[in-house]
Amino acid sequence: MTSKFQHIALIGKHQSAHAAPAMPSSKEVLERVAQLLAKEGRSIYVDEDTANTCGMKEHGILNIQEIGLRCDLAIVVGGDGTMLGFGRQLASFGVPLIGINQGRLGFITDIALNSIEQALTPMLRGEFTEDTRSLLHAQVWRQGKIVFDTLAMNDVVLNRGATSGMVEIKVDVDGHFVAKQRADGLIIATPTGSTAYALSAGGPLLYPSLPGLLMVPIAPHTFSNRPIVLPESVEIVMELVAGRDASVNFDMQSLASLTIADKVMVKRSDQQVKFLHPKGWSYFDTLRKKLHWNEGNS
Repeated sequence: MTSKFQHIALIGKHQSAHAAPAMPSSKEVLERVAQLLAKEGRSIYVDEDTANTCGMKEHGILNIQEIGLRCDLAIVVGGDGTMLGFGRQLASFGVPLIGINQGRLGFITDIALNSIEQALTPMLRGEFTEDTRSLLHAQVWRQGKIVFDTLAMNDVVLNRGATSGMVEIKVDVDGHFVAKQRADGLIIATPTGSTAYALSAGGPLLYPSLPGLLMVPIAPHTFSNRPIVLPESVEIVMELVAGRDASVNFDMQSLASLTIADKVMVKRSDQQVKFLHPKGWSYFDTLRKKLHWNEGNS
């Protein structure tokens, strides 16, 4: 069976060229994947930062933009955080991603280290399940000007300061006033992010293809402030009314400090991320495995 995947980029977690003794390093895993790709007759490229970290200089070296323009597949070795970061960067190019899990959870990096060859070989030949995920577009406005503009795949989180009390947040949806909430913070999450911070804050799980956004208060002062699922077409505005040292973070990977009256505007991005999974992949299988459902049952 032929496949359209001829030019393939390898990307590793830049901070993990060396791993714990019980786990192979990113370099070892990437070289293992490269051997498989060479056997399959594919053109191999390595992300520039990955090459510098792991010392993989024997293949073509490309930066992220070059990967987006020249490659038709990217294989990412790392945890979900690694996949989130590169998913955002490659979304505008439409390059699909396959994730090999070298982290702990692996909700979106779902190929285990002990099944790389077994899973990848048929995928390279066109046997896979496609999974498209939405992104959030977020902006921080201050005195009528945009001071921060970015994408998030999991969530946008407005947080109180580490040593301060609750924040007060005015929330509007599509220009309609919702409430002033006093809480430790507020999470706006995609269905992908519903298994991340939003879940630990008491939010529901959203099926990945569901066209919705999730708004979850963090430790709200009023117990009746509950999570709510909104249509993905809305624009949500969080305005900081009160609270010291507040900030907003995006997928827990970038952060902007906030001052009183700053507004964080969040809406669904026009860009999407495309993941590829082994044939027969099921979201419910992932939930059972990662959330330890059915443990103790026969």
